[in-house]
Amino acid sequence: MSRISLRVLLAAGALALVGALAWAYQTGRLPGFAAKDQGPVAGRSGGGRSEGTVTVTAAKARLDDVPVTIDAVGTVQALNTVTIRTQVDGRLMRLAFTEGQDVRKGDILAEIDPALYQAQYDQAVAKRAQDEANLANARVDLARYERLLVGAYASKQQHATQKASVAQLEALVRADKAAIDNAKTTLDYATIRSPIDGRVGIRLVDVGNILHASDQTGIVVITQLKPIYVVFTLPQQALPAVQKAQGKAKVSALGPDNATPIEIGELTVIDNQIDQQTGTVRLKATFANPNLALWPGQFVNVRLMLDTMKNVLVAPSQAVQRGPSGAFVY
Repeated sequence: MSRISLRVLLAAGALALVGALAWAYQTGRLPGFAAKDQGPVAGRSGGGRSEGTVTVTAAKARLDDVPVTIDAVGTVQALNTVTIRTQVDGRLMRLAFTEGQDVRKGDILAEIDPALYQAQYDQAVAKRAQDEANLANARVDLARYERLLVGAYASKQQHATQKASVAQLEALVRADKAAIDNAKTTLDYATIRSPIDGRVGIRLVDVGNILHASDQTGIVVITQLKPIYVVFTLPQQALPAVQKAQGKAKVSALGPDNATPIEIGELTVIDNQIDQQTGTVRLKATFANPNLALWPGQFVNVRLMLDTMKNVLVAPSQAVQRGPSGAFVY
């Protein structure tokens, strides 16, 4: 074979190789290179086939009412909490309640041994009867001296002395009446009654113990659960909007998921000062709590509704994204 023929064959082979490489590059079959008309994803897959389409959910924006709310964390507080203590000294004779029982105002809760106080009351009653008898006799003597004084059979001094004696006995009878009232009150203190409607807790003392009015530990604690309070705090920046909404603002107590409503109540109190340490203000909401879903000491999520924006353009919350320049819809 001549030298010219060899050169022709080599040139033809080189052209064929370049053509093959170009075809492989165009079709994406060349390892490490994507097809010219396809993206890098298709090149990595090793062929010209796509892995799949991206699903996009579309939704229409619409006009609707939008509530303006503030979320916080609150603590449930009983409307009233009373520690029941004895007002007289004595042995605890009886507990008239069951732990966890609902009681009404005036219901008997406990009884202190009343023997000593009953005796004091009876003594005061007897003393009054004695002084009333002496007063009656002194009044009879006074009337007798008045008749004798008219006929000059008695001196004015005797009449004045008897009149003073009657006044003294009248004052003594009034003192006896006060002593009876005092003894009766003390006797009534031996029967301990509930001062409020509420639910009793676990008893703090057992029957048979000697109780004193100075004891710090009570007999039982009563909490009033209907209605009930929720106390929470908000930043001071929210105070103007809260003040504007007071009187009509609704407060929702939410479950752990921050979505399920437990109870809906009303904002009743805004504290009269801002905490300088935290820059927050305390607020109190009142709930009817008919089903006892709220319990004293419980932590709950709170949502305060300040206002409602009427007929505004809204989009699904999933479409609202945040970027370097702020919120945008995608």
